[in-house]
Amino acid sequence: MRFLVLAAAALAAIPATAQELQGRNLAAACSICHGTEGRSATNDSPLIPLAGLPRDHIATQMRAFRDGKRPATVMHQIAKGYSDPQIEALAAWFAAQKR
Repeated sequence: MRFLVLAAAALAAIPATAQELQGRNLAAACSICHGTEGRSATNDSPLIPLAGLPRDHIATQMRAFRDGKRPATVMHQIAKGYSDPQIEALAAWFAAQKR
């Protein structure tokens, strides 16, 4: 019985959809600047925490960086590597995280 409880808890931690899994995997690269799961590691970080922001806002900003419509130091270069489906997966992942 204990094994079943542990197995159920482990399965609950696994993302439910392919998009969630892809978003989580893509978001790992973002943690260097934006913190684990989109939350900055320190309160004095000048970078934008992404956790809990609206999905559409994140996706719009990523596309703006990618398409050169929003100035940035490095995000315009990083965002060029993402397709629209990848941007949607990232946006969904960060939007689903608690602030």
